[in-house]
Amino acid sequence: MTYSELSTAFAHRFGEAPALVLRAPGRINLIGEHTDYNDGLVLPAAIDKEIRFALRLNGSDRIRLVALDFDATYEVTVADLAPLPGGHWANYQLGVVAGLLKRGAQVPGFDCAFGGDIPSGAGLSSSAAAECGVAWGLNNLLDLKLDTMTLAQLSQTAEHEYAKVMCGLMDQFASLFGRAGHVVELDCRSLEYAYFPFDTSASRLVLCNSGVKHALADTGYNTRREECAAGVAILQKYDPAIKSLRDATLPAIEAAKAELGEVIEKRCRYVVEENQRVRDLTARLAEHQSLTEVGELLYASHAGLRDLYQVSCKELDALVELSRQAPGCYGARMMGGGFGGCTLNLVDTGRVKEFLAYMKQGYHDQLGRELETYVTNLADGVGEYLGD
Repeated sequence: MTYSELSTAFAHRFGEAPALVLRAPGRINLIGEHTDYNDGLVLPAAIDKEIRFALRLNGSDRIRLVALDFDATYEVTVADLAPLPGGHWANYQLGVVAGLLKRGAQVPGFDCAFGGDIPSGAGLSSSAAAECGVAWGLNNLLDLKLDTMTLAQLSQTAEHEYAKVMCGLMDQFASLFGRAGHVVELDCRSLEYAYFPFDTSASRLVLCNSGVKHALADTGYNTRREECAAGVAILQKYDPAIKSLRDATLPAIEAAKAELGEVIEKRCRYVVEENQRVRDLTARLAEHQSLTEVGELLYASHAGLRDLYQVSCKELDALVELSRQAPGCYGARMMGGGFGGCTLNLVDTGRVKEFLAYMKQGYHDQLGRELETYVTNLADGVGEYLGD
């Protein structure tokens, strides 16, 4: 949706031009899945799939929202804000407003129209973009002077309280803090972060969409978080210094194995191993080591997500196995919360076309499904949109 199209649609719906037009990107995560809500390490990046927003204060007490992609509207007074049932699309924006009100901000009525090209349910975090765009926009329109990390945390809380998904901070952080041409390592405990250049002349990050849509509020995502918390409670009996799975070690898990039980032991083991894979991968990026070694870490991450964390599905597994024989592919793994969505593939830049052809044909042959693919570009985080 171009600047002109969005502005025209806004004016048609609300009778005036928008005061602010902005873009909020989706994200990929190179490695570090389900570690964010365990105080762990993640390595995401913002991408050039995004939601674009047009906003204006309307001089009333009414919030008027228009989702242009599916021609839906929702209107409510600020005083009557409440989570909507059934996974309603407006919960992401309303949750942000509720969070601002809790912080003591005076939020008047506003108009908002938005649309974009982040595929819903693909694991690219369209929900975080929907939250972060409104948070950033209202922060600017109302001159609230909230810093970027506060906006990320406020958007995360919106997802917890209104969308009912107990996500970690990674998705909102990536949407707001992205930097073109870089991945960014975030320590989800200390909130320290560091950027690492990603050289697209050597390899590209390619997404293969399984076509299986996930709705995290309806899947085992929240259950996984509960299982991790149960694991921490047991591990603390053996070592009170373990405050989260970030503090756990494989020997500590082994020592508590009998009490943890098979399922919770698997969840704990995966998180400890995945945190180490993030450390290993950032070390390889910093040292410019071989892409083959990076790819091996991606395959190991997928194996952990499939076998220990058990959030994959047959379509994601089929895509990862196909990638092992695909031209130019160094490594692949499922990405996002799981139960559907995309695989992330590290592919030789000169062989991307061959890779795509092989994967599309193979997926069709094996599962009878058409394969959507995206060759990503790493983008800047949320900001004003001034046109293409």
